[in-house]
Amino acid sequence: MSERKDVSEKLVLGVDIGGTKVAAGLVNAAGEIVSKTRVSMNATGAASQAMDCVHDAIEKAMAAPNHGTIAAIGVSSPGPLDPHSGTVLHTPNLPCWIDFPLRREIEQRYGLSVRLDNDANAAGLAEATWGAGAGHNSVFYVTIGTGVGTAIILDGRVLYGRTGTAAEGGHMTIDFRAPVRCGCGKHGCLESMASGPAMALRAREMVSGDGASGAAMLALSDGELAGITAEVVVNAARDRDPLAHKVLRETVDLLTIWLGNVVDLLEPDVIVIGGGVGSRIPEWFEGIRKNLPKWSINTRADEIPILPAKYGADAGIAGSAALWLCEEKKAAATPELDR
Repeated sequence: MSERKDVSEKLVLGVDIGGTKVAAGLVNAAGEIVSKTRVSMNATGAASQAMDCVHDAIEKAMAAPNHGTIAAIGVSSPGPLDPHSGTVLHTPNLPCWIDFPLRREIEQRYGLSVRLDNDANAAGLAEATWGAGAGHNSVFYVTIGTGVGTAIILDGRVLYGRTGTAAEGGHMTIDFRAPVRCGCGKHGCLESMASGPAMALRAREMVSGDGASGAAMLALSDGELAGITAEVVVNAARDRDPLAHKVLRETVDLLTIWLGNVVDLLEPDVIVIGGGVGSRIPEWFEGIRKNLPKWSINTRADEIPILPAKYGADAGIAGSAALWLCEEKKAAATPELDR
């Protein structure tokens, strides 16, 4: 028997676009995902082929039975993008779209109002509203996966900056002499040093020079050096593989140094960490918190909680819906004369 009692309530369709998948689902005002679907994404073909994948996910989500009225559509996508015009600019993860009017394409097809935002901004908004950051006035959200994305949520609103591209914290330079160039074109970005692919690359380099010490990683990758991924590194570290632990330790040290800078700049009430890699290393968060004062002039930096994200793989769906639902919530709470 369904737990839903009011099937007539308004819902928002949240769409999460990534380099390999498109996820979509219906979300209610409490931030509950009442149905969801997932399809493959063709990010390397023509723009129209990529849109076909998005339409497929949207239409499957809309076909979910007995879930009330869909009031609007929220969409999250890797940046950089322009949330004001609804345009995907040029992101390495979506080479299919350059200066692509994604919001307009969806609005014209479905006749519903659409909001588009950076995937990290959307996920951060969901976490600040319904998730691990709920109840805090300032939330710094980090997603660690294929890249490192961040969001700054102040008083329940995303900090966009002058042009809508603020809070690209993953592209703060940690080492300008670093030999590896980030996908954004800069040298030494945190993303190029602490993302999932960066961890995997560092692990493969270490194992190629010392296969015996990295035996657990090779075993988990069927003996294939190229098969060592960030997930393999994390799992091997839990199995006490010394090289895997070293890679993870280096990654955590980089995150700690970087977060010390973030605290000096923002001093948020709470730091929330999610993403494919971030969600797999919560046992390291306490150590990061305790070591923050070493990398911050704020001697009370270790008072800031560092929490695992609530939504996990569904962060993009919930976040996309939050782009609408959070605004409605604020409007409802604001007296008419103050609007």
